[in-house]
Amino acid sequence: MERTRVAVLVSGAGTNLRALLDACARPEYPAQIVLVMSNRPSAPALELARAARVDAVAMPVSQFGGDGSARDRALRDLLRAAAVELVVCAGYDRMLGEVVLEAFPDAIINIHPSLLPAFGGGMRAVEEALEYGVKVSGCTVQLLEAGEPDGGPIILQGTVAVLENDDVDSLRQRIHEQEWRLVPEAVALWCRGRLRREGRRVRLLPAGQPEGGAAAPALSAVTRREEKRR
Repeated sequence: MERTRVAVLVSGAGTNLRALLDACARPEYPAQIVLVMSNRPSAPALELARAARVDAVAMPVSQFGGDGSARDRALRDLLRAAAVELVVCAGYDRMLGEVVLEAFPDAIINIHPSLLPAFGGGMRAVEEALEYGVKVSGCTVQLLEAGEPDGGPIILQGTVAVLENDDVDSLRQRIHEQEWRLVPEAVALWCRGRLRREGRRVRLLPAGQPEGGAAAPALSAVTRREEKRR
């Protein structure tokens, strides 16, 4: 089985990276992580990647004289050099520039700790949900695209009940548990060609029945490889 080459962008502890690494260790899983990149040199996720013998690179904006555009171009070039087919933003706290988004159309997956479109566009989604008094929260796995932050098409969502005695830490922990389940699932669906984008909607195709067609091809590494050959 030819596995999809995946890069993971991280900024913190890397709990979603750990979930993906565990999934990739299964022989039937359709992806392999070939690169981990962080905008923070001190991110524990980098050491987690190195311990798993995955190339790990820190690319802080300060390394590029504070020029975010230059850093994004370097990131795009790094991803291309590693023959990456799918990018996963797993707790990555910096917006990607259009130069990266355009290089990987419908091939960048993001996880956000809220039920989008609620509480999008920032890093305080869990705090904002509690402050607003919601009874249900959760997380969203989506495709990234240019425009409004956290505004891309939704792939999967997981719900979490908000308990009366919840604080930020307890609610965030239960949301994390949903993320650890959904991120590997979404990556596998993409790699197996079981996602089809139709405008703002992403359809989940039946197992074993990926639908082709030039008008609305299934999202997958296979599709991207075929497009490159044309």
